[in-house]
Amino acid sequence: MPSTAAKEEAPKVKERPFVLDGIFTRLTALPGIGPRSGSLMAKLVGGDKILDVLWHKPIDFIDRRFTPSVKDAPNGQICTLTITVDKHNVPPKRSMPYRVLCHDDTGPIDLVFFNANKDWVSKQLPLGAEVVVSGKVEYYRGKPQIVHPDAIGSVEDRKSIETVEPIYPLTQGITNKLLRKAVLAALPRLPELPEWLDPAYKERQRFLSWHNTLDKLHNPVNTNDLSPESSVRMRLAYDEFLANQLALAMVRYHQRRRQGRSYKTGGEMRRKLLEALPFELTGAQQRSIAEIDKDMEDPSKMLRMLQGDVGAGKTVVAALAMLNAIESGAQAAIMAPTEILARQHAESMKPLLDACGVRFVTLTGRDKGKQRETLLQQIRNGAAQIVIGTHALFQDGVEFDDLGLAVIDEQHRFGVHQRLMLAAKGKGVDVLVMTATPIPRTLTLTAYGDMEVSKLDEKPPGRKPIDTRLISHEHVQQMIEGLERKIAEGERVYWVCPLVEESEFMDVAAAQERFEILQAKFGDKVGLVHGRLKPEEKDETMAKFANGDIDILVATTVIEVGVNVPEATIMVIEHAERFGLSQLHQLRGRVGRGGDQSYCFLVYPKRLTETAKERLNIMRATEDGFKIAERDLELRGAGEILGTRQSGMPEFRLAELPAHSELLAAARDDAKLIMDKDPKLESERGKALRTLLYLFERDQAIQYLLSG
Repeated sequence: MPSTAAKEEAPKVKERPFVLDGIFTRLTALPGIGPRSGSLMAKLVGGDKILDVLWHKPIDFIDRRFTPSVKDAPNGQICTLTITVDKHNVPPKRSMPYRVLCHDDTGPIDLVFFNANKDWVSKQLPLGAEVVVSGKVEYYRGKPQIVHPDAIGSVEDRKSIETVEPIYPLTQGITNKLLRKAVLAALPRLPELPEWLDPAYKERQRFLSWHNTLDKLHNPVNTNDLSPESSVRMRLAYDEFLANQLALAMVRYHQRRRQGRSYKTGGEMRRKLLEALPFELTGAQQRSIAEIDKDMEDPSKMLRMLQGDVGAGKTVVAALAMLNAIESGAQAAIMAPTEILARQHAESMKPLLDACGVRFVTLTGRDKGKQRETLLQQIRNGAAQIVIGTHALFQDGVEFDDLGLAVIDEQHRFGVHQRLMLAAKGKGVDVLVMTATPIPRTLTLTAYGDMEVSKLDEKPPGRKPIDTRLISHEHVQQMIEGLERKIAEGERVYWVCPLVEESEFMDVAAAQERFEILQAKFGDKVGLVHGRLKPEEKDETMAKFANGDIDILVATTVIEVGVNVPEATIMVIEHAERFGLSQLHQLRGRVGRGGDQSYCFLVYPKRLTETAKERLNIMRATEDGFKIAERDLELRGAGEILGTRQSGMPEFRLAELPAHSELLAAARDDAKLIMDKDPKLESERGKALRTLLYLFERDQAIQYLLSG
């Protein structure tokens, strides 16, 4: 929320420009859109405003400009014909075809209707009338016919029928006709807006004005117009990227201007912690620590992301960063997305923090009553130097004595809003976010363009590569027999069940079925976890697996983030072809965390698409998470890349990755220049850019503008 001072300054900047009101009106203001079709359409186009309909891109088109004579009308092609109505052959039953016999100067043609309403047909096609019809011509017993013409009109209507008709993605209850009608009613509401593009860039790219571009988007004339590389799609993608990058640049600019703090780095506590480590830091860890130290010594606020595969040693880097704050007299906090992960951080950090004499507490939603009060008091009076917890950390009752550094783990599970809420618990808090989900560079820019990035791209010494094998479904039984030998040697197994479309219920059923099959063979040494269990039940089963009370953990993808069991050396993923590459990589990263040889079995069915084959082969060929993520982006596009809906990644409506990656880089450079020259957006172009931010609803950046 803006401060009181910010609220007082707000009137200097107008709220959303009045010129946008027409397209920010609800969809139901359009003709033919009632409450029911309005809510169906809002779901389809991703919002309930008129603008959302205009962001909905056509995917194909029907060209009705081909107007041959009846004799020359080719079989299977869409034609627009001018014909005369000769006779109505009304069937005895409505279920039989109703034929209307017609002709032009070159020959006869029939129009055919099923389940036809006699009155409607006679009204549309009066005897003796000359009409214009459009539809697919098909030959039946050697004679041309059109079944259910797409359009029927008088000769005066020819111009409106003989067009190119865009085809849109649809949903049940919304026809192309209804959607097209909505688009045609929305286009005249488009305001003429001031140009926000850099004039030289616009000319170089040969872009039209925004208004004309949107008009052209909805009136394609050839297949090139539908391609992501078309000038129309490129302009709109660039506008969306520019709004995205400018918003991130503004967040960063304002964060940086807020006074941060300068911390001492590399003190006595760090020396003790490094001595307590049973291994040497990797080159990547040393490089990342140096980058973090530099940021923390600088008085402006740190906002850095630490990317690294599962097991690349992020926790140690985070612990070393937190010691900088503690040695300077401040507190540090680390926030994880799940209770299991928070408690695991506490467990793995305990020996390191004990060696330095650092006092820490763990706070999660499970802590209640007196115990919770004691913890809150220790956080409030500074007795707790490090606080490890879940999102419970940014709730109202939690007050820090002096929070200096906030570390946020598995960043993609939290939005920017939650990141800021935790940072707001102290003054000038430095923020380090960590993710084990390798994110391609282009996506890092779209979601985290406001952050510096450090990468841990080396594995700790002593880790063996994971042996990844592809197993056909029919050989699963032999594999299970092999597992029996491994379990007898004291090894543990994860068995991940398939994603069943979008149904969590069916996911659970698949896991339950596999659990029962394995239980019949291995008895009570098999456990089951899935998303429908209570957190306590999940934790209990996970704990049993970690302690060795069970040898096989059957799971849906709930195990993707979190649990760390070095003794688990085998990962079986059923129907691996249903998972994205990044998700397979995350799951595989659950094994290979000790010194023993680990295996990952990707089980696949007989029939595989080419893309699925390629995905599985990539998994077998490399363990490099960043390579895998880039390939995943190419194969699946940005929408699904993280395999998680709550990824914090912006959903692009007009831009497509990776097709528009180069535009993203250009937008980032442009946003940087704008912030250097005109950070408050007060120039002529700056004012136009404000409109762009409102257009794409980059609310956070707008808040910064309003608060001066």
